[in-house]
Amino acid sequence: MTDPIATARADGRTLLTEVESKQLLHEAGIAVTESRLAIDADEAAAAASDIGFPVVLKVVSADIAHKSDVGGVALDLRDEEAVRAAYDSMMGAVREAAPSAKVEGVAVQLMAKPGTEVIIGTTTDSQFGPVVMFGLGGIFVEVLKDVSFRIVPLEPRDAKQIVREIKGFAVLEGVRGQPAVDIEALERMILQVSDFAAQRPDVAELDLNPVIAYPDGAVAVDARIVLTDEAEG
Repeated sequence: MTDPIATARADGRTLLTEVESKQLLHEAGIAVTESRLAIDADEAAAAASDIGFPVVLKVVSADIAHKSDVGGVALDLRDEEAVRAAYDSMMGAVREAAPSAKVEGVAVQLMAKPGTEVIIGTTTDSQFGPVVMFGLGGIFVEVLKDVSFRIVPLEPRDAKQIVREIKGFAVLEGVRGQPAVDIEALERMILQVSDFAAQRPDVAELDLNPVIAYPDGAVAVDARIVLTDEAEG
């Protein structure tokens, strides 16, 4: 299996694709949805059939930061015919919206069942080094900025605190008939992300958004890794 970081460095990139990011995280033991690269409609259909339906397609391009904005995401595809049609439609939409982008293909992944969305990530502070961030996902992190931070490395007590510090913690405990999520699974993932950041000084940023939390576990369905500049790394 190729080394995603070596591949990105050879290409002169600091942004890993979702497929590359998930490979690194999977190797680190962090729960992510399997994501396979497909370079044409037939490969996408075959990968989907192997993974199991329904699936999601996401465009793979280091030049595209926000896939949805260019028509680069297709959800809830339930058979090979739907996957082929979605692939062809997506390539047309992306070429029109981002004609200069280099497109490698699509990431094919199992569509995760609904749950409570959270975000777990890291950034690098110029003074303190790697910092872990946790918050509710989706509009909560974008609009409400309801997040908390800890300096790497985290201990178990830090993971407990970072989860409970957010204003929306009650959402994780279950509100209005919604089930409580597996908070211990989130704490474990936060500690895994902390370990990953501590062991990978060449990673400048990591975003797992969303992580979908369930009553019996949690899984990251999207992942983004940014490397340090090679001179810094």
